[in-house]
Amino acid sequence: MTYVVEARNLAKTYDTGGARVLAVRGVNLSVERGEFVAIMGPSGCGKSTLLNLLAGLDRPTAGEVWLDGERIDQLSETQLAHVRRRKIGFVFQFFNLVPTLSVVENVELPLHVHGVDKAQRRARATELLTLVGLDEFAGSRPSELSGGMQQRVAIARALAPSPRLLLMDEPFGALDEMTRERMQAELLRIARETEAAVLFVTHSIPEAVYLSTRVVVMSPRPGRITDMIDIDLGPSRDLDTREADAFFKKVTEVREALRGIETGGVEPDIEQALEEPVEG
Repeated sequence: MTYVVEARNLAKTYDTGGARVLAVRGVNLSVERGEFVAIMGPSGCGKSTLLNLLAGLDRPTAGEVWLDGERIDQLSETQLAHVRRRKIGFVFQFFNLVPTLSVVENVELPLHVHGVDKAQRRARATELLTLVGLDEFAGSRPSELSGGMQQRVAIARALAPSPRLLLMDEPFGALDEMTRERMQAELLRIARETEAAVLFVTHSIPEAVYLSTRVVVMSPRPGRITDMIDIDLGPSRDLDTREADAFFKKVTEVREALRGIETGGVEPDIEQALEEPVEG
């Protein structure tokens, strides 16, 4: 089977202030088309580092990254940029919309970089704004939209080049609870319709359980995967899903997995590695 994205024994070390910091180690993860994987773990455990490695924004110290059957960690920067533009979409907590452009022009940006002609760009952007329910606001400026609406524009922009992989780093963290729930429902619908593989970093256990087909739990730094929990709540989820016994059982299962890593401590050899001086 060819996975959309695959990490093989990934490790990443940073040299900071004369010390070598081991951020992640021994990470093995594979994600199929249409799969929604939530990544959880304590702050600083390497969740965002893992996303950056999988996106080719950073290079692993050891291990391999594969995207659509192609190893990408050894590609040149130019080749990586080409892969990212064609196959990967990014959504972050902050919307990063261009304030001087209209909503539809913001969605068109990735396609402009790809050299897509104006008519095709506009047709694709209009299609995506309809998908996220914002076609009536195509001519508006980002400042005229609510936070949830701006995040929907950011999602539409990420989907513009029809990415195989969608990487989302706490995208709903700045939203109020009710807007967040509406955005979760929207994201599930969009993920089903596009069939992109999604990797979603969050600190919210209910959010992870509601959205995902699988929850990956990472240990404190150096981040490694300590548990993978299948979320078998079915493909169609709604407000009643959050009240179901199966939902609460999965929330408890994920919470216990996170509690387990918090009480387990850091392995002695890793404690030593964190203080290891940088040679030369």
